[in-house]
Amino acid sequence: MKKLLFISCIILASCSEEQFEVPLGHEFELDAQMVADINGYYHLPLGHDWQTLHRITGQVSAVANEYELTKIDWSSSHYWMIGDTLGYIVHQNWTLNDNGYLYMNNDTSYVTWFNGTEVPTVNGASYSTMDGEINTIFAPVQNMKGDTIMISAIAYFADGHVSETKQLKFVIE
Repeated sequence: MKKLLFISCIILASCSEEQFEVPLGHEFELDAQMVADINGYYHLPLGHDWQTLHRITGQVSAVANEYELTKIDWSSSHYWMIGDTLGYIVHQNWTLNDNGYLYMNNDTSYVTWFNGTEVPTVNGASYSTMDGEINTIFAPVQNMKGDTIMISAIAYFADGHVSETKQLKFVIE
């Protein structure tokens, strides 16, 4: 028995600090900020504007250093296309004539160079805070009413670990 105790003490004394380090956690959870139905789907009612904004949050392992933040890649099963114009810009030119009268000239330019651009319904990437909080914005549009949209996320931890894909399913109402 004394030999066993003696050998155990030698083994413990010879172990380096690295052998007892606890590996980094790789927790990764999403929160749709809604209650799921019995089938695991979230029901998002559309607002009256073209896009309805909804915040998705979550949690990853907290970190001790700012350079260890976790990157989250987000993707969506749906996107929408910008039509012939995104809107317009009004530039107002103010001038004085020789008599001191002030004239205004509106110059309206329509923003058409985005025509045909795909717009995803979720932001493509975000980073965690040091406390591990993650956030993104989900923004379906009016013509998606009745669709079921799948939002997927993957966490890329600073130590190189890549999480499994997490998914949320939204029924757009």
